Amino acid sequence: MKSWLLVISALLLPISILSADEPAKPLFERKQDIIYGRKQGTALTMDVVTPTGARNGAGVIAVISGGWRSSHDEIRNGIQLSDEVLKRGYTIFAVVHGSQPKYSIPECIDDLTRAVRFIRHNAKDYGVDPDRIGITGASSGCHLSLMIGVNGADGQPKAKDPVERESCRVQAVAGFFPPTDFFNYGREGTTAEVLTRAGPFAAAFDFKERELLTNNWKPVSDTRRKEILKEICPIYHVTPQTPPTLLIHGDQDYLVPLQQSRIMIDKLKSENVPCELIVHPGGGHGWRGIEKDVSKIADWFDKYLVKKDK
Repeated sequence: MKSWLLVISALLLPISILSADEPAKPLFERKQDIIYGRKQGTALTMDVVTPTGARNGAGVIAVISGGWRSSHDEIRNGIQLSDEVLKRGYTIFAVVHGSQPKYSIPECIDDLTRAVRFIRHNAKDYGVDPDRIGITGASSGCHLSLMIGVNGADGQPKAKDPVERESCRVQAVAGFFPPTDFFNYGREGTTAEVLTRAGPFAAAFDFKERELLTNNWKPVSDTRRKEILKEICPIYHVTPQTPPTLLIHGDQDYLVPLQQSRIMIDKLKSENVPCELIVHPGGGHGWRGIEKDVSKIADWFDKYLVKKDK
């Protein structure tokens, strides 16, 4: 059930990788552990990776997530996305969210929402256009990317924290094999019990609420659980304002069925959202050579994030 690790490792590059044309010059500069928020006495952090060559002024949020687990080690092992993305001039924001088993999916979404607002608030400092931000990830990272895409909203103008006054909208989404509908998983009417009730992912779906009288956390009711599950299914929140979305999925994925991307694309099309599904023949939940497919994600961001010369 750790096949997502293959995906992350395939997307990661050794930190020491150098340009073939300039072997003595690294492709990027990296600022580590930038705090984008705090919760329950802990800091939420990201790394900012800036290309050393020409920049195109756009930013890409790389969601560091697999099985709704997020680890700083995955950043330290390398920088997500291929060198192609950096060569094209994108600034990459490698964001770590609160991880299961401690935190559930709604809390992961809250963290990433905060990250988008923080990046937009500080866009000038990072040399990024606040209106040209994309987001990407694999598996749960792509699920969370989609949730950010469908839930884009304006900031809170009266918030004391200036970061919270910023919009959490992104302008493009792209990623690999996401779950999109936990109520129709693999086929209509089949729930995703393999993910939500048992096994290594169940803690991400362990929804609890605080009891006011005792201040203790208790499991939610079955009715409330279904409501939360629907809230975290991106397919139910697509609108015409959802940003352009690219999904790449293997046709032999037995953990997250290809059907999950297909129905998401159908929903996006029904709302006239620019979208595309690329099916990788023989691909499971990750495949050898997946780094070659990252160029397709870069192409998608080029199409929707890069300013074209008039």
